Amino acid sequence: MKYIFVTGGVVSSLGKGLTAAALGTLLENRGVKVTLQKFDPYLNVDPGTMSPYQHGEVYVLNDGAETDLDLGHYERFTNTKLTRFNNLTSGQVYQTVLDKERRGDYLGKTVQVIPHVTDEIQNRIHQIGELTKPDVIITEIGGTTGDIEGLPFLEAIREFALDVGYTNAIFVHVTFVPFIKAAGELKSKPTQQSVAKLREIGIAPHILVCRCEQSLTKELRQKISLFCNVPFEAVIEEKDVEHSIYEVPLMLQRERLDDLVCRLLHLDVPPANMSHWQDIIRKLIAPQHRVRIGVVGKYIGLNDAYKSVYEAISHGGIANDCGVEIEKVEAEEIEKYGAEKILKGLAGILVPGGFGERGIEGKVQAAQFARERKIPYLGLCLGMQVASIEFARHVLKLEGAHSTEFDPNTPHPVIALLDEQKKVTQKGGTMRLGAQPCQLIVGSKAAHLFGAFVINERHRHRYEFNNAYREQFEQAGLKFSGTSPDGKLVEVIELKDHPFFMASQFHPEFQSKPSAPHPLFKGFIAACHQYIHHKPL
Repeated sequence: MKYIFVTGGVVSSLGKGLTAAALGTLLENRGVKVTLQKFDPYLNVDPGTMSPYQHGEVYVLNDGAETDLDLGHYERFTNTKLTRFNNLTSGQVYQTVLDKERRGDYLGKTVQVIPHVTDEIQNRIHQIGELTKPDVIITEIGGTTGDIEGLPFLEAIREFALDVGYTNAIFVHVTFVPFIKAAGELKSKPTQQSVAKLREIGIAPHILVCRCEQSLTKELRQKISLFCNVPFEAVIEEKDVEHSIYEVPLMLQRERLDDLVCRLLHLDVPPANMSHWQDIIRKLIAPQHRVRIGVVGKYIGLNDAYKSVYEAISHGGIANDCGVEIEKVEAEEIEKYGAEKILKGLAGILVPGGFGERGIEGKVQAAQFARERKIPYLGLCLGMQVASIEFARHVLKLEGAHSTEFDPNTPHPVIALLDEQKKVTQKGGTMRLGAQPCQLIVGSKAAHLFGAFVINERHRHRYEFNNAYREQFEQAGLKFSGTSPDGKLVEVIELKDHPFFMASQFHPEFQSKPSAPHPLFKGFIAACHQYIHHKPL
């Protein structure tokens, strides 16, 4: 088994996760079986209780693990099947070590960062290897080299590489080469400092992936090679992409990164055939059609808060050879200025998930605007709940209809807490999480889009549609086209007299890939394209 460790230096948000995922794509297309994992140095057990503004979106896996958004990149770029063992935090490590100490597993020894914490980190690498039996494990270390909290992870991978041998493990360091506008040149000093910091720890990177706005000159590559003690060919340029993150694998292939990795790890495999990936890029760069849709959210200020949603929208565009311009709409802006002013001219409206009362009325107005104007609508999780609230208020005339999450005293609780959630006291990891089966109704738009009657989709919520109102809704024209197999939980709703008005309690964005767009996003973008070509004047 071979191991690639991806570290980052100079600043955060350099794109280590994207780089790791892109490298995984290239290796997979060379016939190598790959798995990826992320080590996060923060003390939270998982990101499930963290604000989107702090951490970006929480990415949910099939087994219900709430993980870092980089695992979304891993699943979108490769065919690897991830589980909770693919994401490790300092919180999990220390919790495990302290549980062992309390049980007496250390036989009276003094428990220390080295070897007990570092051993636990290394155990996770071995564990994922035993579970998935890959040819190559790519492990991304979160944070920035030099952070205090990241030191145990760097020490652990240093020891690990020594143990498995340097023909079986390599270090790829993603670094930043800034362009100083006033000087008109790229600067290598931050990269030199970052590599020096790594070498202090005992890690000498084999490859430097240099994030930059401008192309690296030959002279600059030579300088970085000399001062950072890596071969010239191992200084890899990773420029900001012009159109889409899905260009990154092709960029790294042009830089021959995968050739170099295979040579260092003694992998005798054929070159990667990336023709299907080139077709994806063609549809993103020069699509046959174009539409503009609105995403009405409450964390719009941070792009990463809805990362998977934005990516799944672009996948829907790929499936329809259609470029999608996303208008990011703050729900509170609709509350201030009205849906007509904010949403007019859009080909489709999407309302994603979220928590808390802020912006809810704006989302309700967005659903009403889409329903009444016959504009394609896709609701995800909370987006299904606000569509239900809107329908109850304006079609069924149930005054004050709401969710008990936002109004515990509502006279018409059309959305209410799941029964099993009523006794829950802890917030972390206690929602309805992970892949759950869903039964689709014969003849429904949902069944037509999925081409199946039983599907498995990922969830992350506490509140559900209140079954006491199901009959009223159905009589008024709202169809419950997907439910849990026992029929108790509503999973998909759609309107009968609307070109495309669909919403799901699950999160379809978590299972969409550029090479396999999710059926709901594929259908939504197709409906948006149809709308702009056939809408009434």
